[in-house]
Amino acid sequence: MLRGLYDWTLSLAARKSAEWWLAFIAFVESSVFLVPADVLYLPMALSRPDRAYRYAFIATVASVLGGIAGWFIGHYAYDAVARPILEFYGKYDEFEQLRSSAGVSIEFIALMLVTSGAAHLPPIKVVTILSGALGVNLALFIVLAIVARGGRFLLLAWLLRRYGEPIREFIEKRLGLIAGAAAVALILLYILIKYVV
Repeated sequence: MLRGLYDWTLSLAARKSAEWWLAFIAFVESSVFLVPADVLYLPMALSRPDRAYRYAFIATVASVLGGIAGWFIGHYAYDAVARPILEFYGKYDEFEQLRSSAGVSIEFIALMLVTSGAAHLPPIKVVTILSGALGVNLALFIVLAIVARGGRFLLLAWLLRRYGEPIREFIEKRLGLIAGAAAVALILLYILIKYVV
């Protein structure tokens, strides 16, 4: 099922309506969808490198708006909408553990947004719903989401414009691993600052 969904999303890049599809996928990824917008963004930016930053802007705006929708789902419709979504993806127990944790702070949410923006760990929809469920200040959440999601798409745009096709294979095969390592480094830095310094 996941491979079919991935292939369908990738096929959207060839359509004339690709920008609209990119906005739609980026929006729903941030609140309910499983496949990241990168699957559509990468082939679009590679086929039209002159539009890489335009696509990054579209993906960022739509992703942040989707994040706001996720925040509202978590804040106002947790039992009716958020819980079934989380159960569907098998993230409900993990989510509840995070939600009931006494250590969840705005700094932790900010870190999760950054790591989600960099490496999809945890998935962005989990972070947006959690932010709403915990009542994180919406304005602060929006700023953090712009930085996290915008940073990811702008970095990809820069890499694709600078290195073109050779970077595609690198991004598709290794960026998740590198971004995961960066996320671990950020978490360790957070722990160091919070508990050691």
